[in-house]
Amino acid sequence: MLSISLLLVLLACGALAGFLAGLLGVGGGLVIVPVVVGVLTSARLGGEHVQHLAVGTSLAVMVFTSFSSVLAHHRKGAVDWRIVRAMAPAIVAGTFVGSLLAGAIPGHVLRWFFVVYAYLIGLQMFFGAKPAASREMPGLVGQWSAGGVIGVISSWVGIGGGSMSVPFMSWCNVPVHTAIATSAALGWPIAVSGAIGYLMSGWQAPGLPWGALGFVYLPAMLALMLMTVLCAPLGARAAHALPVAGLKRVFAVLMAVMASQMLYGLLQH
Repeated sequence: MLSISLLLVLLACGALAGFLAGLLGVGGGLVIVPVVVGVLTSARLGGEHVQHLAVGTSLAVMVFTSFSSVLAHHRKGAVDWRIVRAMAPAIVAGTFVGSLLAGAIPGHVLRWFFVVYAYLIGLQMFFGAKPAASREMPGLVGQWSAGGVIGVISSWVGIGGGSMSVPFMSWCNVPVHTAIATSAALGWPIAVSGAIGYLMSGWQAPGLPWGALGFVYLPAMLALMLMTVLCAPLGARAAHALPVAGLKRVFAVLMAVMASQMLYGLLQH
């Protein structure tokens, strides 16, 4: 069981992840996964499956938080549903297959993958790097290929894929506001298929703590979900009043710190 202090850490993490998701349009998974790893490690829960539980729990939280985001973008008419219909089947397949494969990947390998990805995204956000819009959206095969890759990577990191799908669409001359809204719509099927995949791949895993449903740790999921749902709208409103470009750099530094902490833990073993 988690102590009161660790539950408070999860509630604070959920508040931060939700606020940042609303403010910067970044998936909360990049914040949630390292915090859940730290909480489970402190509580001595999960054993060799700590990273699997953190990623599966992050995807399960996003099932609920991304749905409200999709509705908000849809009401503004910002989602390009043609792109969603084209990419979603491959994204769902990639996420589901990736999450099933994750059960066979050692936890420390998944953690290395997360650390490298977090550093890369942190650098991209700090320097504001983005591909120049130099082409149009590819045909169905091209969108399936991109969707499959985005789905697999998302399933191993525990994110909604926005850090990949937004640059991809921007590169293909999709307006940035449309790309962000469409990425949010693609994030929901990523979350659903990924959560189901981690639930299934961890169903028979030995040594899981009480409260785990496969590789989804329900006590952490509930605490995080409560705060992300409450705080995401606050972040969205604050986006109009705060210097978002500067805050992205602050978030990039936060990502580097959290990735470095996970890296330090990896090097200790």
